[in-house]
Amino acid sequence: MEAEPKVEPPSDQWADMAWTMLTTVRRQSPLIQCITNFVSMDLMANTLLSAGASPAMLHTLEEIPHFTPHVHALCLNVGTLSADWLPSMKAAANFAFNSSKPWVLDPVAAGASGFRLNACLELIQLKPTVIRGNGSEILALSKASVQPTKGVDSSHESTDAIEAAKSLAQATGAIVAVSGAIDIVTDGKRVIGAHNGVAMMQKITATGCSVTALIAAFVAVDPSNAFEATALALSVFGVAGEMGMRLAKGPASLRMHLIDSLYGLDEATLISHVKITTFCD
Repeated sequence: MEAEPKVEPPSDQWADMAWTMLTTVRRQSPLIQCITNFVSMDLMANTLLSAGASPAMLHTLEEIPHFTPHVHALCLNVGTLSADWLPSMKAAANFAFNSSKPWVLDPVAAGASGFRLNACLELIQLKPTVIRGNGSEILALSKASVQPTKGVDSSHESTDAIEAAKSLAQATGAIVAVSGAIDIVTDGKRVIGAHNGVAMMQKITATGCSVTALIAAFVAVDPSNAFEATALALSVFGVAGEMGMRLAKGPASLRMHLIDSLYGLDEATLISHVKITTFCD
């Protein structure tokens, strides 16, 4: 018998789900291993702590067999990728997969070089639960091609990459998220948009990396609903940005208030601000 297609919740249920998910993360404090870049370590760790999760920025190959099987989720980020770190990333992804633990890939600047693109494609073969990138990164992965790039910045809107994201999801079995003014999430069939956040978040380095870590934490506490968990993490992070922007004077103070706002999010604030909609069929 063919399985019935999943249907995303009505818009008024997403907000309730967001609060449930955030409180579950706070209660369970999942251990999230991050093998990430030097630029983003601080903000990623503080994002996880502020949300209630427990970060572990552990990347040494020799420690992975003893540590990774015990984490609740793994986050891999190739922002400052080197040949020395790639074996650690592959080993950790293997251990996560073999231990039935979710793992999330952030393919930073995937199309910037052949080395970086090939590394990302090799990691994708290890079955990530979620792939989260900007429009240019998702297009590069979907086409498996090196493309002109602005470093880690996207040359494309998230909506430009919807079809590429759907194709990538279908080819890999991963949930694919595309960050942008509207965050797109797809499982290859369903496509939804998370409409939270503020433009100035793009002026703070590592906000994209940090929301990937938050996705890992949300998926860790509800791995059977990775599609919903991914959308909710993007929305919650965006709401924290909106709250932080009310007090911020610029990117530096927004960074501080973003962390504080994520830590202090309450039920009424979150439920009244979450905006997730069906983007297209």
